[in-house]
Amino acid sequence: MTTVHARTPALGLGRVLRLPGVYAPQADSHFLAEALRREGVAGRDVLDLCTGSGALAAYAARLGGRVTAVDIDRRAVLTARLNALAARRRVAVHRGDLLSALPGRTFDLVVSNPPYVPAPSAGTPRRGPARAWDAGLDGRALLDRICDAAPAALRPGGTLLLVHSAVSDPDATVRRLADHGLRARVSDRMYVPFGPVMRGRLPWLSARGLLAPDEEKEELVIVRAVTS
Repeated sequence: MTTVHARTPALGLGRVLRLPGVYAPQADSHFLAEALRREGVAGRDVLDLCTGSGALAAYAARLGGRVTAVDIDRRAVLTARLNALAARRRVAVHRGDLLSALPGRTFDLVVSNPPYVPAPSAGTPRRGPARAWDAGLDGRALLDRICDAAPAALRPGGTLLLVHSAVSDPDATVRRLADHGLRARVSDRMYVPFGPVMRGRLPWLSARGLLAPDEEKEELVIVRAVTS
């Protein structure tokens, strides 16, 4: 397992165009990019779920992958297309709710950096910047759906790389993927200073027992799952 205690470098994600309200690549994006690079992309069919700005999708295309990207947000889809054009890379970007945008399609590699921050509201936002990070009371509103849907999109020997916060229960992710027949484990851990959202919610997260009141860093994880 790889453990990192500082922010990773940009890893070639490069300059990213971004419309208002679209998630800007941050530590989790670069963390996932490094895992993607190590995995090997050249010549493989890659799906980027919850693509946001499309920075990771363009990076995968730069590494030689045949890349498809999906996001439910209209501005994110437009931003991802603009970033693919700016990078001069071919990325097929679709608007839709996870895999509903690509019925019957399968891939060698699925990567995702979905919303995963626990929020005081049980539902998920339908608009606004918080749509990119709020994920219900336990932070698993999207994670559970991806765990349930991704196995059907993976070819034999295919791999899922899923990044999220340790406060969103990585063990639940591993168990859920295993229930679908995948070999899953936490492959990487990384510690980063809290960003504005997590800092603002620290009292609430502490009251729920998800973080200690004096914690200053967030643990990010990558769950890697492989089909038989």
